[in-house]
Amino acid sequence: MPELPDVEGFRRVLDEHAKGKRIDDVVILDAGVLRDVSARRVRGKLRNQRFAKPRRLGKWLIAPVSGSQVTVVLHFGMTGSFQWASAGDERQKHDRVVFVFDDGELRYRDMRKLQGLRLVAGGSDLDRLLAETGPDALDVSRQEFRDLLAGRRQLKPLLVDQSVVSGLGNLLVDEILWRAKLNPRVPAGSLDRQAGDALHREMLKVLRAAVKAERVPPRKSWLTGRRDEPSGSCPRCGTTLEHGRVGGRGTVWCPRCQSG
Repeated sequence: MPELPDVEGFRRVLDEHAKGKRIDDVVILDAGVLRDVSARRVRGKLRNQRFAKPRRLGKWLIAPVSGSQVTVVLHFGMTGSFQWASAGDERQKHDRVVFVFDDGELRYRDMRKLQGLRLVAGGSDLDRLLAETGPDALDVSRQEFRDLLAGRRQLKPLLVDQSVVSGLGNLLVDEILWRAKLNPRVPAGSLDRQAGDALHREMLKVLRAAVKAERVPPRKSWLTGRRDEPSGSCPRCGTTLEHGRVGGRGTVWCPRCQSG
């Protein structure tokens, strides 16, 4: 599932390969990924236009169009991605929308089509679309993070809630909690200042490393690299990992390192 590091990678693909270039055409191969907009409108509004500098908000990719009120907004759901392909490269089965340039194609690819592409006209419309999205996890200050850790909600459900902090999914949250030696069921409001600051610090460390890799890397020194093994063990202490559901989400943790 694409999380903040993946979306940052997609943002870089657009920024490096397509920003400032004329969009010669927009090919809608599957209108099932369009949200509240027709294929005709997408093509009419974007042909012969140019993308300005894209930005990320958690799991959202926001791509303004130069000299226009129009903004392309993408959410990658469970299986989406953005790929650059050279002109003439064969299109793939799950390519849904293709932006055509003179030197290649930017392809929105998505197997399950749970989210998709929106075309937003005007800043107020974009604000409304993103109104319930929390701050980007890489931009949350230590004080802001302290303020988020309140109440009786368990840590795992709190951190995966995109209205609280955006960009974190199952893999990242499990990794961050493992690094901070915190049980996913611990009430967020029970953390003292030192534990809360340590959690914030580990979140930023994990995110920066994952952004560099453009994914949550399945390294053996990370929980992520062991979680899918049938009898996976904690990279830190060797204890067999536990698997369960916390807040309705599949969760992995070390019963020894994360005992409290």
